[in-house]
Amino acid sequence: MALVAVAAAAAATVVVVNRAEDPPADRSSATTMHAPADEVSVIGDRDPAARAIAASKTFFGRADVIVVAPADDPAAQQLAADAAEQLRAPLLLDGDASAAELDRLKPRDVLAIGTDVADATGVDAVEADVTKAVTRLLDDHELPSQLPVGTLVMASDDAADIAALATARAAGAKPMPLGKDVRADATTTDAVSAAGSVVAIGAGLDDDTAYTIEAVRSGGKLPGGGYLALPGRHFVALYGYPGAPGLGVLGETGVDKAIARAKRTANAYQRLSDDPVVPTFEIIATVASSSAGRDGDYSSEASIDELRPWVDAARKAGIYVVLDLQPGRTDFLTQAKLYEPLLREPHVGLALDPEWRLKSNQKHLVQIGSVGIDEVNRVADWLAALTREDALPQKVFVLHQFSTSMIRGRERLDTSHPELAPVFHVDGQGSQPAKQGTWAVLHRGAPAGSWWGWKNFYDEDKPMLSVQETWDQVEPHPAFVSYQ
Repeated sequence: MALVAVAAAAAATVVVVNRAEDPPADRSSATTMHAPADEVSVIGDRDPAARAIAASKTFFGRADVIVVAPADDPAAQQLAADAAEQLRAPLLLDGDASAAELDRLKPRDVLAIGTDVADATGVDAVEADVTKAVTRLLDDHELPSQLPVGTLVMASDDAADIAALATARAAGAKPMPLGKDVRADATTTDAVSAAGSVVAIGAGLDDDTAYTIEAVRSGGKLPGGGYLALPGRHFVALYGYPGAPGLGVLGETGVDKAIARAKRTANAYQRLSDDPVVPTFEIIATVASSSAGRDGDYSSEASIDELRPWVDAARKAGIYVVLDLQPGRTDFLTQAKLYEPLLREPHVGLALDPEWRLKSNQKHLVQIGSVGIDEVNRVADWLAALTREDALPQKVFVLHQFSTSMIRGRERLDTSHPELAPVFHVDGQGSQPAKQGTWAVLHRGAPAGSWWGWKNFYDEDKPMLSVQETWDQVEPHPAFVSYQ
């Protein structure tokens, strides 16, 4: 085994190790590169050396030349990264795990910068710097073919991923920045959609990152485009039950006129907003009932067949749909599961109305209902899992509230699900001073990561705010405005 060691401008030691027992007579390369096995791959180990190994496994089957650098020397890593890209070779960081990867790749030569490598014996200084060492290796090896265009590599922090990104570039990738959420930027979503496969690299990246990428690649978009419900847009909704005028304006007309009215209402806000305003139906899927009914839950559940024409017409018209639950004496999760086929649509979200969530001995309009946060979080967990399973766009998750007692333990709401945009919908009615007071009280102690909604009542508000007044007087601008 021949070994060459040199000093690199006093910054690092350069070692070239020939590991081949019988090196070939010609310069032909044995390097093999391959596209990622999965359409979406996430390299998120906390250890940079582990991320470098994962990148090597992702892009290389064999490697004629490998570059190795110290795990604790960014300057040497940068020198090594430049060399790896020139040699079209993977870059590993020294350590026991990297030694196993080096053996897997079966290289003829190893270029070690600032570190020693296994079996490094018989040192013979013949070069002066990294450049000369790279030149010598280029003379000895034919450059391998890079991967065809089609793999998109995204990185959350270039400085922490010198090695992994150098390996990706060596394979032919042109990494782009990975922001906080790939769904939030149109340039990024276009690149993700067009790529044959996507590799995300960064410390701490996990299944949440994979979901956001897969949601973009699934092709299902929100009305008006995009994959992230909030922030970046506002929803303006007509509330009610189809065919029941007494339950809200949505029931005053057929679906075609309701679509036209929803669009007119949203357009009035669009003239005031720099962000897109999405026309919305908030459909009461389960209606609070004065009688127990056959199932004894004091709630009348609409069938999917009854709701499907409205949901389908809304999709075709570019209208978002929120299904509202008034569960009576049953629980929210039980009722939510009744509408799973509709909730698997990319334009359908969910609302919980605790006013109508009764205890076993309560009746509607005798007591105001309430719900514990654990029940709410169970619904959020289920809805988030469903959304992730189908790689759907983020769903609006509305929680109606007009008193602090309606959601017990609200400060513990789980807002960590990237699949959901939780909205506290302040839906009290009456005088504007009273409504503003409720708005202010409910903001106190609200969990971070939640959004806000406001309801205008045509008959019960005294007076009802105009569009301009709603926009000017309700601060911050509500993410969700509904009309009943």
